[in-house]
Amino acid sequence: LVNELRRTNPNTLLFDAGDTFHGQTFATLVRGQSIVEIMNRMGFNAQAAGNHDFNYGADRLLELAETAKFPILGGNVDRDGEDVLKDHAVFVLDGVRIGVFGLSTPETAYKTHPNNVKGIEFADPILEAKKQVEALRDRADVIVAVGHIGMDKASVHTSDKIAAEVDGIDVIVDGHSHQVVSQTINGTLVVQTGEYLKHVGVVTLEFENGELVGKSSRMVSKEEMAAAEPDPDIAALIESLSASQREILDVVVGRTEAALDGERETVRTGESNLGNLIADAMLAATGADIALTNGGGIRASIAA
Repeated sequence: LVNELRRTNPNTLLFDAGDTFHGQTFATLVRGQSIVEIMNRMGFNAQAAGNHDFNYGADRLLELAETAKFPILGGNVDRDGEDVLKDHAVFVLDGVRIGVFGLSTPETAYKTHPNNVKGIEFADPILEAKKQVEALRDRADVIVAVGHIGMDKASVHTSDKIAAEVDGIDVIVDGHSHQVVSQTINGTLVVQTGEYLKHVGVVTLEFENGELVGKSSRMVSKEEMAAAEPDPDIAALIESLSASQREILDVVVGRTEAALDGERETVRTGESNLGNLIADAMLAATGADIALTNGGGIRASIAA
C-alpha cells in the first residue's frame, strides 16, 4: 500500500504513532529489533514513542533509536532536565517544509513497569506542544504532531485538548486510545487509525504557491490492503526474521480442547476461562492462597 501511495505521490511521509516495538513474540523475542528492521526497510520517516515502546526499559528504547533510520520522537520525555528522545524533525518535500514533533502520553509512568521509566518525567503535552510550535514556527510551512496521546475520556491529557488549546498545529497523527478518529478541532485535523493495522490513515495536504489551502483524511481498511500487491522484499525479510524464531516458537508447551477467551472486551470487563486458567496456574506454581491477574495483561485468545 505504501508503495502504491508513493508511486501516486512521491511527496509522501510515513509516520507511526507508537506502541510499535512490543506485542507479539515476533517483536518481544528480539526486544523490538525485528520491527525496527522492517520499518527501516519500508522507509518510515518518524515515530512517536508509545507507552509500550518503553516495555524493555528506556535504555533499550534508546538502543532501538540508534539502529532506526528514522527519528523516534518524544519532546515531552525528559531525564534530569534533558530530552531523552529527539523532540522534532523537519522534512522538505518539493520545497514545502513540514515540521514534525512527537509527544508521549504521561500515562506511560504507570502504563509500563515503573522500573522501565525510572528517573524519567513526562511533561504536560499541552505545554510541550506550545513550545514545539514556537520552535518550528519560522522553520516550517506546516506543523504536524505525531503523538501517542489518545482521546480516552478517562485520560487527563488527550489529543482533542491539545488541538483545542494549542494554536498552530495543522495535523495531529494520534495513537494510544485505539479509536478511529478524523475530525477538525480549532483548525487542527486530528486523525487516529484504531488498532492492530485494521486501518492505515492517509492524510492529504494541498498547497498553492507554498501555502496550505486544504487538508483531508481517509482510512484504508485491512480488507482493501489485502488487495495490494505484496512487496517481495518486505515479505522475504519477514520470512527470514520469522524463520530465526521458529526453533523457539514451534515448541509445543500445552494443548487445550476448549477455546480460551482473551478478547479485550471480555478480559477488561469481567471473568474469562483464560483469566481463570492463568490465575489457577499461578496458584499451582506458587502454592499461594490467592492469585490475581490484571485483565489488561491478557492480550489474545487461544484457539482450541
